[in-house]
Amino acid sequence: MNKVIHKSKWFVFGILSSLIGLYPIIYFLIDRHFGLLSSKSEVLLNDQLWNINFYGHITLGGIALLVGWTQFSPKLRKRNIKLHRNIGRIYIVTALISSICGIYIAQFATGGISNIIGFTLSGVVWLLTTVLAYNSVIKGNIQLHQKFMIYSYAVCFSAVTLRICLPLLTSVAGNFSTAYLIVGWLSWVPNLFVAYYLINRNKQKLVKSI
Repeated sequence: MNKVIHKSKWFVFGILSSLIGLYPIIYFLIDRHFGLLSSKSEVLLNDQLWNINFYGHITLGGIALLVGWTQFSPKLRKRNIKLHRNIGRIYIVTALISSICGIYIAQFATGGISNIIGFTLSGVVWLLTTVLAYNSVIKGNIQLHQKFMIYSYAVCFSAVTLRICLPLLTSVAGNFSTAYLIVGWLSWVPNLFVAYYLINRNKQKLVKSI
């Protein structure tokens, strides 16, 4: 029974990561006023630097989300460590660039100062945890690498939690503006607590097995 539940959770995790990872494609196929872009001014939408960072953030962030979840599969690491490392390199590069782009576009976040701070911090945390994950694996500290990778992907996964929470909050709050102010923090901060729980749960399992 536990194995079935575990497989179900893993399946949902992979499906959500993959679907939202592919979600940015929509921005290249339909009207520019789709989604969050509808809340942006024409001046901003025509700003070249903002566009470079926006599309860099959603495209590379989508790739990071799309490939990153596979890195948590023990079977993949055991069966094909070379593939695991190559996917890891893709994740690191895309996450680093996407987080930097995200920090820039956060300065123009819808919702004012609260969301500017919220989304900027999420970008900074994503950037730092990814850098620390890379540095630790380079130094051969695999356990620390895994820890920071969990935190890094937890922030990356905010793309999923944002799209789950936003329509629910909009329904409860009655308007998009209030919901978006909340989701600027709710989309990523709880993810870090979940990551902390998972890391410490794994530590406890390791202690029990010794």
